[in-house]
Amino acid sequence: MVTASTNTENLVQDVSSWWDNPLTQDWLIDKPISIAITLVVAFFAHWLLRKLITKAVERGVKTPPKAEMPRIFGRGGAKKEEIPPEVVIMRKTQEQRRQARIRTLGAVGKSAVAIFVWTWAALTILDKLGLNVAPLIASAGVAGVALGFGAQSLVKDFLSGIFMLIEDQYGVGDTIDVGDGIIGDVEDISLRTTTLRDMDGTVWYVRNGEILRVGNFSNEYAIARFEVPVGLSNDSERAWEVIEQSFLDAVKQDAIKDAVIEVPKMKGISAFEPDHMTFRGVVKTLPGYQWEVQRYVYARVLSDMQREGITTPYPHGMGAVVKQADS
Repeated sequence: MVTASTNTENLVQDVSSWWDNPLTQDWLIDKPISIAITLVVAFFAHWLLRKLITKAVERGVKTPPKAEMPRIFGRGGAKKEEIPPEVVIMRKTQEQRRQARIRTLGAVGKSAVAIFVWTWAALTILDKLGLNVAPLIASAGVAGVALGFGAQSLVKDFLSGIFMLIEDQYGVGDTIDVGDGIIGDVEDISLRTTTLRDMDGTVWYVRNGEILRVGNFSNEYAIARFEVPVGLSNDSERAWEVIEQSFLDAVKQDAIKDAVIEVPKMKGISAFEPDHMTFRGVVKTLPGYQWEVQRYVYARVLSDMQREGITTPYPHGMGAVVKQADS
């Protein structure tokens, strides 16, 4: 009995000594509590920052852009002007694109927050476990520099994509020109690439970092321009009247009248060549409809010119020989 009692006391003393050991207290109490606190803080910070970003996105989506201040002087005074239906459609399209851009930026912000918070949490936990994180941070810096040199084109694509979204250079559904003869409708946008489909149906995947310039044919409004060649044998004033009236009548066609924003403007003779003169006209249209308006207007102008006897240069084709009627 004495031996058993002695062994029990020794065991209790060993357990007490082990429990009272500062190293044991540190690993079983202090470090787990510190790690748990770090995880709780990380979870809370991640949740809070995502919540703030979501609130900001919702507010940005629901808050329309500030309307222009009413005019106090000039025509109409401060009276509220009636907005044409085509302008309402144009503004609705722009609003949808603005909302899509805000949501995309919100998603990018949430990803950046997650990376920042959990990287901080991982480094803090490693530090609590007694690991020296300074060499890790230094190694990460060296690795980041090496990765930056090795994947600099990828980094360039992402940075270009971020600035493109912030500056709202173009959006899904826009018709853009990215250079090298690539013109098409934007089908998808990511931080790395922009997907276009041209008029022949070819899909182009263009890296954002390779886009040095962008021509957007669909931003707010478009201009349909007309160049009509007229032979020098025609009376210029009569040709001007016929073409101008044809412009005004052409845009009233049911197929395109809803796409025209303003009354066509006849600019007059824009070029004078040895064999013809060129009459130019312009009309403001909804974005993306300028080519359709051009097709209808050109067809109408040609018909009206033929009916009124206004000829184009070489009406029978270059080099054609026209037989003169016997007198």
